[in-house]
Amino acid sequence: MNKIEMKQAILDAKTEKGLSWEQIGDAADLSTEYTCSACLGMNHLEQKEADAVAEVLGLGGELSDALQQFPNKSWDQTIPTDPVIYRWYEIVGVYGETIK
Repeated sequence: MNKIEMKQAILDAKTEKGLSWEQIGDAADLSTEYTCSACLGMNHLEQKEADAVAEVLGLGGELSDALQQFPNKSWDQTIPTDPVIYRWYEIVGVYGETIK
């Protein structure tokens, strides 16, 4: 299972089971944000946490293995078009050097 297939399987199971990202994060004893990021393919999980996510979603070891793989991050678009994500992009552009 690759990261794209993993993401879709997670989103499908999350919807089917009516789970929130917070509930999934709690099952793995991780923050909501990090858990969501890993489930969307942008981070990886250690085996214990990956197994917990797979279990709460009712998915097997193949999902756990995919969660443990390090991501190859890439973006299809240079500038995001989602309004909320674009605003974050803009904030980083304007204040990134200052924050750094």
